[in-house]
Amino acid sequence: MKNEMEILFDAVSDNEGFARVAVAAFIAHLNPTVEEMADVKTAVSEAVTNSIIHGYGNLRGYRKEERGPEEVHKGKVRLRCVLDRDILHIEVADSGTGIEDVKKAMEPLFTTKPELERSGMGFAFMEAFMDDLEVESALGKGTVVRMVKKIGTGSWIDCEG
Repeated sequence: MKNEMEILFDAVSDNEGFARVAVAAFIAHLNPTVEEMADVKTAVSEAVTNSIIHGYGNLRGYRKEERGPEEVHKGKVRLRCVLDRDILHIEVADSGTGIEDVKKAMEPLFTTKPELERSGMGFAFMEAFMDDLEVESALGKGTVVRMVKKIGTGSWIDCEG
């Protein structure tokens, strides 16, 4: 059975938690282990945070008391998930600044924002927690992060589709 969902949301840091919960709800029927669920949520969190902070430069997020509701960042993050039986495919995409050197950006501890106390471990975490990771990026056009993870042994209800 194949199932798909796609969400487009504003590139503000408050939406990182929303993305984590959305993916968790999407895979919940597969009865993932606590570890599998944590792995997926962490990987999604890292990918979305990279889009917001590095792709769009949104450092504070949306806070009504700080900036007012009319100042939501114009950038969007697209989260797409496809479940093909027990294989989860996740795609996080933005139209932000892009990554100059993807290979360098994927090195552990590399960060372009040390002043923000960024650890440079985002891609390393994605790679460690998921079964596959691919990153495509073009300067001035944005970045697409694709991740794959097998979840358990499948749903307790065997659905053919």
